[in-house]
Amino acid sequence: MDAVHVGRQPIFDANGAVVAYELLFRGRMDDVASGRQDTYATSTVMINAFTEFGIGEVAGNRPCFINLTREFVTGRLPLPFGPEQVVLEILETVTVDDEVIDGITALAESGYRIALDDFVWGSGHERLLGLASYVKLDLLDGDLSRLDEIVTACREYPGIQLVAERLETAEQVAIADHYGMELRQGYALSRPQVLSTPSLSPSRLRRLELVAALMHPDVRLDKITAIIVSDPALAMRVLRVSNSVAAGVTSRISSVRQAIMMIGLTHIRRWATLMVVDDVAEAPEEQLLTALTQARLCENLGPRFGVDPGAAFVAGLVTGMARLMGITPAAMTDQLPLAVDVSDALTFGTGRLGRLLEAVRAYEEGDWGSGDLAGPALDAMRWSTRTLSAASRFAPA
Repeated sequence: MDAVHVGRQPIFDANGAVVAYELLFRGRMDDVASGRQDTYATSTVMINAFTEFGIGEVAGNRPCFINLTREFVTGRLPLPFGPEQVVLEILETVTVDDEVIDGITALAESGYRIALDDFVWGSGHERLLGLASYVKLDLLDGDLSRLDEIVTACREYPGIQLVAERLETAEQVAIADHYGMELRQGYALSRPQVLSTPSLSPSRLRRLELVAALMHPDVRLDKITAIIVSDPALAMRVLRVSNSVAAGVTSRISSVRQAIMMIGLTHIRRWATLMVVDDVAEAPEEQLLTALTQARLCENLGPRFGVDPGAAFVAGLVTGMARLMGITPAAMTDQLPLAVDVSDALTFGTGRLGRLLEAVRAYEEGDWGSGDLAGPALDAMRWSTRTLSAASRFAPA
C-alpha cells in the first residue's frame, strides 16, 4: 500500500497561539526539510491535503498557506478550491510582470488572501503590496539592514500582517517583537510535521478520461458520474473533496452523484486537471477490482433491501477501500459528509443498509445462508472486470 505525505508547519501569533499552517511538499515520511517548490510540488500538496487527507484533517478550521507557482498565479492551471480556508503564497521565484499582476488581482477580487513569500524590496514584488494580506520576511537569510525601510513601507498598507519566518534563534524572535510582527514561523517555535496516510491513486487513464469528458460544455452529469464511480480511488477523492465543500452545509450526501452535484462540474474539472498534473503512479488494478466489485454488489442488492442503489454503492465503496487501506469503515466515515443512514450503517451496522452490508460480508466469508447472492455477485464481478479491462485496452503502451 502506498502512502502520501504533506508537510505542515504552524504559524503562530505574537502570544504563541497557532493561527494557521503552511502546507509543504514532502515526498517521504522522513523528508522533513524538503525545499521543492515547483508546479509538481504545489499540485501534489493540493491533491494530498484536500483529497487524500481532507483539509479538515490537516488544518481543522485554520487557514492554510499554500505556495503558488506562476502557472497557478496566471490561471494556466486552475485552483480547484474556493478562498475560504486558503492563503495563496506567491513564491519569491515568480517574476512579477503585467500577466502576474493581472492574475493576482483577479484572485484577490475573487476573495483569495494573498501572501508574499520571502519578500525582498526591489525584486518587483513591492508592486503587489496593494493586493497582499500578508508579507513574509526572512529573518535568517534576509537583508536585515533594510528591515526598517521594508516594515515602514508595509505599514502604509493597513490590511497587511507581517509574518516573521525562518526564526531559529531567540535573537530573531526578539527582532520580530521589536517590529511588532503579527505572525511568526520557524524552527525556534516549531519544526514542520510530516503527515502521512495510506493511498490508492486513481488510474491515470481515468483521470484523463474525466478531463476529456469535462471539456465538453454539454457533458451529461450521468457520464461524469459513470467515469468517477468506475474508479474507487477517484470516487473516494471526490467524496473527500465534497467534505471540504460541505463545511457549514446542512445537507449530507448519500451517493457519488450527490457529491458531484455538491462540488459542481466546474470544480470537478479543476480537480481532475490537477490530478493529471500530479500524475502519480497508477493504482494496481487488481486491488481496485475488489473494492469496485463490492461497491457494485451492494448497488445491485439495494432494491432487495429497500435501499437506494446510490447509497448502497457508496457504502460498499467505503467498506472496500477501508479494507484495502487497513483502516475501519468508521474511521473513513469520519472524513466524509455522508448522510446519517449511510454513516450509521458503516459505523454501527444499523438500518436496512447495515443489514445489506452484513449480508455482503457474510457472503464473502462463505456464509451461504446469508441469501442467494451468487447471481448478483457474479454480475458485479463481470461489471468490474469489464470496466477495468475496457480502460486497459485504451491505455498507452
